[in-house]
Amino acid sequence: MTHLVDEPELLRKARWGNRKAFAELYARHADAVHALALRLTGDPAAAEDLTHDAFVKMLRFIGSVRSDRPVRPWLKKVVANAAIDRLRHEHRHLYVDTGDEGPDSELWAGPDADPSGQVDATALLQRLSPQARTLVWLHEVEGWSHTELAKRFGRTPSWSKSLLARALTRLRETLDAPSDTGPPEQEQERQQDPIEPRTHRTVR
Repeated sequence: MTHLVDEPELLRKARWGNRKAFAELYARHADAVHALALRLTGDPAAAEDLTHDAFVKMLRFIGSVRSDRPVRPWLKKVVANAAIDRLRHEHRHLYVDTGDEGPDSELWAGPDADPSGQVDATALLQRLSPQARTLVWLHEVEGWSHTELAKRFGRTPSWSKSLLARALTRLRETLDAPSDTGPPEQEQERQQDPIEPRTHRTVR
């Protein structure tokens, strides 16, 4: 792998049609770009498509990609914008009402998206609607501002703030909720009858 300090040189070579240089850029950033696409879409096939399209766009417009800045933020911006466009196309019914609060369907994915009660970042995000999940990840992890999010979604900054606040509240409530899974059956029996005389055990 070429050292990170050589990335501007890779860009210059790629602009002149050097396939090895472009392949190096792809190898260096494809995993991170794909991970973001998968996080936003929750769909492996869609993530593959968005990753491929991001690098195709980079190849088409490589002359406008600045060599004095890291490539990865540019690629992640491209894939995030594409994921938002995909989301807006697939969920156009959410944009009929442009009120800032929005319906609860903008927030929660529903019980079908509940990943067997696992409490980790991926599982929690999957419980959110695709729209809320995208807002949470882009704002909290990728550092997008509410103004940027509102512009991309065709809404207002107050809509973005409201939806994000409600989504984070729901995630905290999920984390704080007691688990539905009780202790194992043997443990429950011991709790009901904590005294277990040794004379009852069969020694083999």
